[in-house]
Amino acid sequence: MSALVTATDLTRTYEVKQGFFRPPAHLHAVGGVSFALDAGKTLAVVGESGCGKSTLARLVTLIEKPTAGSLVLDGVDAVNPPPAATKKLRRTVQIVFQNPYGSLNPRKRVGSILEEPLIINTDVSKTERRALAIEMMTKVGLRPEQYGRYPHMFSGGQRQRIAIARALMLRPKLLVADEPVSALDMSVQAQVLNLLVDLQREMGLAYLFISHDLGVVRHIAHDVMIMYLGIAVEHGPKERIFARALHPYTQALLGAAQIRHIRTAGREHAALGRIER
Repeated sequence: MSALVTATDLTRTYEVKQGFFRPPAHLHAVGGVSFALDAGKTLAVVGESGCGKSTLARLVTLIEKPTAGSLVLDGVDAVNPPPAATKKLRRTVQIVFQNPYGSLNPRKRVGSILEEPLIINTDVSKTERRALAIEMMTKVGLRPEQYGRYPHMFSGGQRQRIAIARALMLRPKLLVADEPVSALDMSVQAQVLNLLVDLQREMGLAYLFISHDLGVVRHIAHDVMIMYLGIAVEHGPKERIFARALHPYTQALLGAAQIRHIRTAGREHAALGRIER
C-alpha cells in the first residue's frame, strides 16, 4: 500500500532584504526534508523554535509552495496539481493551529464556524450542514446546545476541540497539528491528546504532529523526525528514537526533557506536600 503523504527533498527558501545597496540574503527555512506517512499513523516533527517545523506544516497544508522538492498527497501532485484536483486536495488535508484563542473568529457562533468549510467546499443543504456540525461537536466532546454560543464562552480546551471539529468537517485524510496543546494546561493537554488518539482510531486519520515537547510526542507518535536548522537530522520509529537516539542533537533534546520532567515532578510533589500539611 502506498503512503498517504510522500515528501521528497522539500525546500523552502525566503529572500531577506538587506537595504538598497546590498543583495538580498537567503534564509533556508526548510532545507530538503523527506518523509512518508501512512493512513492511521502519526509522524511527530520535533525541534526547538526556529528549526522549520511550522514552515514544513505550511508546505504540507498547501498554505505555501515549496521552493523545490515534491509533495504527493493521496496520489496527487500537491506542488503542481491538475486543475481538477484542487478541491480534492483541500478536502485531503486540514490544519489545527497552536492558539485556540486566535484561530477562531470571535464574531461567529460555533455552528457557523463549523459549517463554513461545508459552505465553501460542498453543496449540502443548510439543514444537513447543521446536522453534520452537531454530529462533529458530539464526536469531539461538545454538547449540541453549545451550537449557538460564541468562542469567548468556552475554555481553552473547549476552543481547541472546536478547532479540531472544524478541521474534520470535510473528513480529511491528513490532519496537520501545529503545536495543538502547547497553549493549554497540563490536565487539558492530556484530554485533547486522548481525543486525537480516539479520533485517529475511529476515522483512520494520519497526523503530522508538530511539537517541541517530547513528553507529548511520546504519548501520541508512531514515528519521530527531529529537525535542526531546517534539516531532518534523525528520523525513525518512536521506540528507537527514545531508547537509542543516534544524533547528538536528539540526545541533547532527550536529556533536556528528562531534566525538565524531574523538576516539574519535584514542584508537583512540593505543592502536594503543602496541601497535605
